[in-house]
Amino acid sequence: MPRQDAAASEATPSPGDPTAAPHRTPATQEPPPPPAPTPSAPTTPAAPATPLAVCVGESMAVLLPDRTGPLESVENFRLSVGGAESNVAGALTALGVPSAWISRVGDDGFGRRLLGELTARGVDVSGVAVDPHRPTGVYLKEVGGTTGDRHDLGPGRSRLHYHRRGSAASALSPELLDDPTAARLLAGARLLHLSGITAALSDDCLALLRTLLAERRPGRLVSFDLNWRPALWRDRDLSVLPPLLDAADLLLLGADEAEAAFGTGDPHALRRLFPSPATVVVKDEARLVTAIGRDGTAVAEPALTVEVVEATGAGDAFAAGYLAGTVRGLDQRRRLRLGHLSAACALTTHGDQAELPPDAVVDALLDASPEAWAATRVSANGIVSPALPAAPTSTDASPTDPPPPSPARSPAPSPTAAHAHRSSPVAPGGGAPDPRPAATPALGAP
Repeated sequence: MPRQDAAASEATPSPGDPTAAPHRTPATQEPPPPPAPTPSAPTTPAAPATPLAVCVGESMAVLLPDRTGPLESVENFRLSVGGAESNVAGALTALGVPSAWISRVGDDGFGRRLLGELTARGVDVSGVAVDPHRPTGVYLKEVGGTTGDRHDLGPGRSRLHYHRRGSAASALSPELLDDPTAARLLAGARLLHLSGITAALSDDCLALLRTLLAERRPGRLVSFDLNWRPALWRDRDLSVLPPLLDAADLLLLGADEAEAAFGTGDPHALRRLFPSPATVVVKDEARLVTAIGRDGTAVAEPALTVEVVEATGAGDAFAAGYLAGTVRGLDQRRRLRLGHLSAACALTTHGDQAELPPDAVVDALLDASPEAWAATRVSANGIVSPALPAAPTSTDASPTDPPPPSPARSPAPSPTAAHAHRSSPVAPGGGAPDPRPAATPALGAP
């Protein structure tokens, strides 16, 4: 359960000031799951998995319109939740990587909705503080359509309108590390995921990121996604951002975002700009993603062809897929493909979270030839690819026979070989020595 901050005093602190020291019922370290019972033994519910990944940052309530077109034409909104770091935590959990999200929410209905939905996704929220003074942030989503209105964004496009100034999450600070539950989660994490959004929320948030990035721990990989939000940096000093990015083990950059923030979206130029991370991953929208090691070795993988329903959330989905592949010890190309596939599924839904096809289908696509990968098509109706067998047909089928499975759910070739690469760690690659702790074999090379 999330923790409750100390009760509010009569004087309400101004936005950005730290609140009173938090308190909570002490949490205990969960033991590892017991061995599977024999058929004759009684079964009991499995204990929740200890989080392998921890994501730190703000999430907000989201108001989704009931129709496309400009906001002034919308009559009703549906309540949901969203946020880069919690999106990654939820997607990682769905990909089989137990994850936790650490943040702050307001003591309000939006905060309770956030905690409830993330808990339902299987995300550990025990490190989330409930702030009695500040509200949960909110943003509205505007979805383009074909209304003909001059303010309509157009099909497949969306815009987010944020109301987050003075939010509960803006009070995140290095004091977080004094909290027993947050400290326990961070100490046990093999992967820590951060983003540039947090750095722009407040000076306290910036100080927290600096502290987390400076606290290197053996066996823990730190990933950092630029997540460029120009509106958040209008009154902030942008010069604080590059040192944060360069302090990570794994850096994720959108080429367009990097162009806006640093003046270049070229992968090799960005690699030179940020020399310290073991790997820099540059996403060139719907075309190509390139991963470059510290020694200059580059691996590029083209994006899948997707019938886009809505673009929001694809970047977080790619990050989760790539990070899940890293945790599994996949080679660089398969990590990029898992990121692409996760992003493609997110592009075919209106929400920020998307469900991937069955493991056998995922494995077949990760192992596909370059030609089969290039010919793969993803839509809301499923996945069609030469790497997947055609749906079975029979002239003898009776009217009562069940319909054949859709392409996305089609049976794939025997998964024996496809699953082998999930459990085989990839040895770290070469390159200049890194003074920071090396990634553990279970995580592979970042």
